[in-house]
Amino acid sequence: MNVALAVVLLMSQSATLQAQSRKDKEQTVTIDNTYNVVKLHAPKGKKIKNVIFMVGDGMSLMHMYSAWTVNKGKLNIDNAQAVGLSKTYCANKLITDSGAGGTAFATGHKTNYHMVGTDVNGKPLPSLTDFAKAKKLSTGVVVTCRLNDATPADFCCNNVDRDKDYEITADYTTCGVDFIFGGGSRYFENRPDGRNLFSEMEKKGYKTPRKWDDVAKIKSGKVLAVVDTLDLPEPKVRGNILEKASMKAIDLLSQNKNGFFLMIEGSQLDDYGHSNQLDMLMQEVIDFDKTIGKVFEWAAKDGETLVVVTADHETGGLTLVGGDLNKGEIVGKFSTGGHSGVMVPVYAFGPGAYNFTGIYENTALFDKIKKLLKL
Repeated sequence: MNVALAVVLLMSQSATLQAQSRKDKEQTVTIDNTYNVVKLHAPKGKKIKNVIFMVGDGMSLMHMYSAWTVNKGKLNIDNAQAVGLSKTYCANKLITDSGAGGTAFATGHKTNYHMVGTDVNGKPLPSLTDFAKAKKLSTGVVVTCRLNDATPADFCCNNVDRDKDYEITADYTTCGVDFIFGGGSRYFENRPDGRNLFSEMEKKGYKTPRKWDDVAKIKSGKVLAVVDTLDLPEPKVRGNILEKASMKAIDLLSQNKNGFFLMIEGSQLDDYGHSNQLDMLMQEVIDFDKTIGKVFEWAAKDGETLVVVTADHETGGLTLVGGDLNKGEIVGKFSTGGHSGVMVPVYAFGPGAYNFTGIYENTALFDKIKKLLKL
């Protein structure tokens, strides 16, 4: 077993033990600083030039409502014009994972548990980034996890096993996505196969900054920004880097007159759902909602951008059992350290938002976006 895989396994085992110690126990949470929300007016036009697809990994209605409560009755997601529900089951299990869940809305196919970007027989599937690229749109992926994690891999890579870290990471050299931001540098260099993927990407014309300050200076061109060795740290440490990276991606991708497709993930909601840490989960949801706020504001001004926000599954089985809205206090309990099988919310803002009302399969998200962007 390689050292990197051993570290990931130990982290997973630790999270499981933490969750077991907290399961079914009430936790009370408030936040230090509530934040204001701007009421936005949705664009009146119908043209859809760009789509920004935002994934809260493991995010449920209960997660959002809990965050709404700790922020004393306001969230940026409240500006969404339309809300729907997505069925998350995968091809061979009722309770999905991010590999199969993300593959469904990235490729339009239900697949088996733990697969990324392939059908049930292991055949590689084209994703929304591939279809967008074929139509000469720019494409981007922004996450706070390692780039070989399931959700970003669903849009950029193809493998029958989401745990094939080095194989999955190597797929980034051929994915053609224009702006890639996340963590996991240990899988790009000093690899068992001797390849240096940063050097390979540079030969393909990519800038490969390793720190946010260097990313911020970039004015144009293709970017592979891998700013941490594994996952990015918790919100209090990393600050608003998800927001900044998302807006940098929009700034660069919107230079394409044909439009763009961008996937943004609030990656670590899932981690704190697994470990049943309600306080950390709220920090992640709030960080994600603040990013949603900036994206919605940009889309409202642009007028030709559809924003869709959803989740691949629910994590933790969170139940809100008490609290005080005026105090911004919640009392919650988790029922599992794994995923649950509930439907997840889909929020939409901008032209075409009404297409996302109703109850539908997670694969329908792919179908709707592909049709609206005329891919």
